[in-house]
Amino acid sequence: MNLSFEWDRDRLLQSPLYAPLHPVISRLNPHRFPSLDELNALLDAHPHVIAVENGSGLHFVAQGVGRLAFEVQYEPRCYLTGEVQTRQDNWHDLFNALVWLTYPKAKAAINTRHYHALMNRDAGRSSERGAVRDTNTLLDESGVIVAYADEELAGLLRDFKWTELFWQRREQVKTSMGFYVFGHGLYEKALQPYIGMTGQGLLLAVEQEFFSWSQAQQSAHLDTRLADYLSDPQRCRSTRELSPVPLLGVPGWSTDNDCASYYENSDYFRPGRRER
Repeated sequence: MNLSFEWDRDRLLQSPLYAPLHPVISRLNPHRFPSLDELNALLDAHPHVIAVENGSGLHFVAQGVGRLAFEVQYEPRCYLTGEVQTRQDNWHDLFNALVWLTYPKAKAAINTRHYHALMNRDAGRSSERGAVRDTNTLLDESGVIVAYADEELAGLLRDFKWTELFWQRREQVKTSMGFYVFGHGLYEKALQPYIGMTGQGLLLAVEQEFFSWSQAQQSAHLDTRLADYLSDPQRCRSTRELSPVPLLGVPGWSTDNDCASYYENSDYFRPGRRER
């Protein structure tokens, strides 16, 4: 059991960090922590069948115990049967389930990457297996989808120009750039936001009209885009493909970031430049 924080559905619905999950969170019981049965009911009610790559329908099941054979370990079991091992009364696993319900295609693509990397490792065919799994794990746990319609804003983020991005270009960020938490580990950290909380951003270009869509429409579009991105075996092979995002610097994501001095904290808003 991992209930360091009491269940408070309304608090999650009021936080902008949980915005991608709001459509599914709003359907949960406001008075008790979601059970496996309730999560599976959301799967059954989903407008589209959620499945893994081989077509098996997704299903949340209790976590296995003891030393497990390869085919019943977490990633292989998910890939082969569609069963996602989920601990009851556990925030980390709850957010994993909610991300599956929100970004099912992208989650299935990550599971596929993990499974094939594990198979290549066991067959001794991939010296880069570790880097591939590390990158996909980082995205799965701490990823943030950064959608942008302005290439200059994307450049500022990649180049760590935090004051210029989040303060001087604040209004443009609000209208032409969006931050969508993907990593379920990051959602768990957001239960108690802190200075230093940083996501790993994967930048995706979108049309300006994207930002006028509903949350559900945006999530569905980003789900397909991210799944397509991950389906290319040449992508997501290095953590350098991901750009750090100091989450509490995003306009509106902290009540303290409405003044320029907030961004002078170089321990959080670190300077730097990475190769393009």
